[in-house]
Amino acid sequence: MILYLIACAAGPTQYVDNGVRQAQALGWDTCLVLTPAAARWWEPRLAELEDLTGHRVRSQYKLPGERDALPKADAMLVAPLSCTSLNKWGNGIADTVALGLVSEGVHLGVPVVAMPYFNRAQAAQPAVARSIADLRAQGVLYLDGPDGYVSHPPKQGAPGDYPWRAAVNAVTKLAGQAPREPRHDG
Repeated sequence: MILYLIACAAGPTQYVDNGVRQAQALGWDTCLVLTPAAARWWEPRLAELEDLTGHRVRSQYKLPGERDALPKADAMLVAPLSCTSLNKWGNGIADTVALGLVSEGVHLGVPVVAMPYFNRAQAAQPAVARSIADLRAQGVLYLDGPDGYVSHPPKQGAPGDYPWRAAVNAVTKLAGQAPREPRHDG
């Protein structure tokens, strides 16, 4: 089963390799898609992510006539989802390949899960509640609160503690696979 792990420019993206490993441990062939800003964070280490996934890391739309670099997704996980990308996606703005894939995917019947990472001040913006409601109305499983990520106070985030396991388990369950115990190699 092919999982697109789509990461936005939010603190836990520094640790997206942990999310990839957790998905792989549950049997997912994981393809990584980054927003352009997130790709800048990983630019010096993109080869490391490509070695880890066995796929090219996408962050830009392909050129006309260019073949798809990734296999077709069986499920998509947007984690971490930034406040900016949430509001763009909720308003139908697909100006990055990351948002374009999920904007189409959910309407093509691909199971899509999103788990945010942003602070309480950002979460208080009225557009946030509207965007969450719009995504849920489209069938996106949005993981917030006790079942996902609880927004943190400003300047008090802990990106290294992001609950990757909860996100991966949710997409696994939504895609019709029972989450299994992770493999432990070695």
